[in-house]
Amino acid sequence: MTRPKAAFAIPGDLATLTGGYIYDRRLLSELRADGRDVAHVGLGASFPDPTPADMADAARRLSRFGPDCPVMIDGLAMGAMELSVLTGMAAPIVALVHHPLAHESGLAPAMRDRLYRSERDNLALAAHVVVPSPHTAALLVSDYGVTADRITIARPGTDRPMGRVAKADPPLILSVGIQVPRKGHDVLIRALAQLRDLRWQAVIVGSALDAEHAAFLARLVTDLDLSSKVRLVGRVSGEELARLYGQASLFALATRYEGYGIVFDEAMVHGLPIVTCATGAVPDTVAPQAGLLVPPDDPDAFAQALATVLEDDATRGRMADAATAAGAALPGWAATARSVGEVFDRVSARAQKAVAARR
Repeated sequence: MTRPKAAFAIPGDLATLTGGYIYDRRLLSELRADGRDVAHVGLGASFPDPTPADMADAARRLSRFGPDCPVMIDGLAMGAMELSVLTGMAAPIVALVHHPLAHESGLAPAMRDRLYRSERDNLALAAHVVVPSPHTAALLVSDYGVTADRITIARPGTDRPMGRVAKADPPLILSVGIQVPRKGHDVLIRALAQLRDLRWQAVIVGSALDAEHAAFLARLVTDLDLSSKVRLVGRVSGEELARLYGQASLFALATRYEGYGIVFDEAMVHGLPIVTCATGAVPDTVAPQAGLLVPPDDPDAFAQALATVLEDDATRGRMADAATAAGAALPGWAATARSVGEVFDRVSARAQKAVAARR
């Protein structure tokens, strides 16, 4: 049977190293590897605060697809589209929501309200919605009016580590997340300042997408006299990141909110104990015995959890074993693509039936 064509609309640079873009990039690649004809529709980088030119360009690009071609739209664009762009599409819409736009940290109240209303109204036009976690699914049902039967959870896949790498000495605390307020790197740095007398080193990996916040983090490291122990390395290659995961003794991310958190899966696949925050999808993502979860925005509690893992060999060993077991059970990206491909098939079949009924 010939599979229907589909399209995947993604704003900005697909090579961007964030969890959402990694998900989009790997999903597109695996859908194609599974023999599906999926077009990549590049949208403007200004989403989710689009310029008039990017909005008009999106309208032109998305209007080209007919009712026989489902179009999946990444949430950065889907939640901020003008309603007229979506109602002007002939193609059935599949929304991909990594986490709701209004849940980004640091938004002004007026912007938060505007994004919430826009995303809620736009999701009502989607034939189906794909999310990476049960937490995001529940949030869309409770707060955005999306019915559960219109949602598919397609958990991110994972890649297995290639070979073993010697652990760093002193123990390496690894954090991976873009340099924006939501990732809580400032909380992690303040927590580390309380542990300066212990043996450790820390590396924070992540692109400086928010230049002002990145500068603040660099100043914070200097002001707290941590320059000899903490490195903000920005974006690194995939090979370098894999090496850091292998060298690390624990993974730490003081996040303020996650719609999923691919980095937690990566940490578990590498058998790393995890110190993070009980927020968003984190409790559903981190295996219970593999992580210590503390309240967000609490440097004291975060420092205490870090000290427990660093100083208690038995606890660290149990957590590492639990992480290894959980990581071994995680699905690969092919399974993620199969789930989304099945969504395309169902949406396409319904659309074709609707067209036939109108003839």
